[in-house]
Amino acid sequence: MNPYQHKKRWKYLLLFFAIIIATSSLWYTDFLVKGISKSERTRAEVWSQSLKKLFATDNDEMMNYLFTVKDSLIVPAIVTDDKDSITVYTALDTTKTYYKIEKDKIYDPRYFQRQLRIMKSQHDAIVIEMNGKKNYVYYKDSDLLSQLRVFPYVQLSVIAFFLLIAYTTFNSSRRAEQNQVWVGLAKETAHQLGTPISSLMAWIELLKDKFNAERDPLILQMEHDVRRLEIVADRFSKIGSMPILTNHPIYQTIKDYVDYFSIRVSDKIEFTVTGDEQQEALINIPLFDWVIENILKNAVNAIDGKGKISVNIIENIVKEQIFVDITDTGKGIPKSKFEAVFQPGFTTRKRGWGLGLSLTKRIVENYHNGQIFVKESEIGKGTTFRIIIKSSLNYVPTIK
Repeated sequence: MNPYQHKKRWKYLLLFFAIIIATSSLWYTDFLVKGISKSERTRAEVWSQSLKKLFATDNDEMMNYLFTVKDSLIVPAIVTDDKDSITVYTALDTTKTYYKIEKDKIYDPRYFQRQLRIMKSQHDAIVIEMNGKKNYVYYKDSDLLSQLRVFPYVQLSVIAFFLLIAYTTFNSSRRAEQNQVWVGLAKETAHQLGTPISSLMAWIELLKDKFNAERDPLILQMEHDVRRLEIVADRFSKIGSMPILTNHPIYQTIKDYVDYFSIRVSDKIEFTVTGDEQQEALINIPLFDWVIENILKNAVNAIDGKGKISVNIIENIVKEQIFVDITDTGKGIPKSKFEAVFQPGFTTRKRGWGLGLSLTKRIVENYHNGQIFVKESEIGKGTTFRIIIKSSLNYVPTIK
């Protein structure tokens, strides 16, 4: 399993456990709410019956007992007659049942009607008979029960917000540390390559002089490869620094690299480059060559045996952009993986590191302020990557 898939599996596993924890919390809270709600219903029924008995007895001791029971089981309740007129109420907010006009307290019917609507929406009425007539007892949830209903959602929201902030902070810190390590490693690699490359160039010059082989094709290829090593070292030295973007003929830049690359892979793969040869783009050649190299390598790996790789350069005059479409006739990429292929660690090869396209995206977006994405792909037929870069000298890049 490659690192990207391993990390993805862990994310799904953690998400699964988070859902289990959240679901368990909500289920247990719902269990408690139902239990308390049932208890309050029982209290409301006992209160209703005690109220009924009070209206039906003249015994003072019994009345005192019923008052004690009724008051101990008090819930916010309203009793109405069969015409929906309020006859009795209890445990409502005494600061809102009346409003003051100067020194007088005036009954506020709007408050009672609002409370009655709430009670009707929450619970079915309890029917009791008093004085030979049917009365209806309505009650509402206690403050404790109302708070308990929303508590788990508030709790989970606070925990989720805290975890999001913590994840963002730690992830940002971890990425900053990783970037520092990679930048340091890249620059040290460039520094270490400098000495042997200079030595190789010197040995090639000695071979030319000793054997009078200025035009020997083998030595010329060796020289070409050493110069490529110089370019690679230069690429690594530029990581983490602001690159200088200058106008270059984009067609010739790509064509030169494709010519170099094509003779170093299977001759069963055909390469073509098309586009306006005079069109210029704002690029840094060593870094942009790296972009083309990574995409071509992926294209070659995707082709099983014979195939074609084509590069088409298109100008968008309106937006001062240049599109570079690189198409292969390889295996293709599932649509679900269009974004994933640019993630660090994503690879379909057993010994791949999964860093090529991730690095390519960084170079295009951060250093050239462009875009790169999978334009289209079909399994078994091939893939097209599109690179969008600037063609205007007025553009000033910024590192993210």
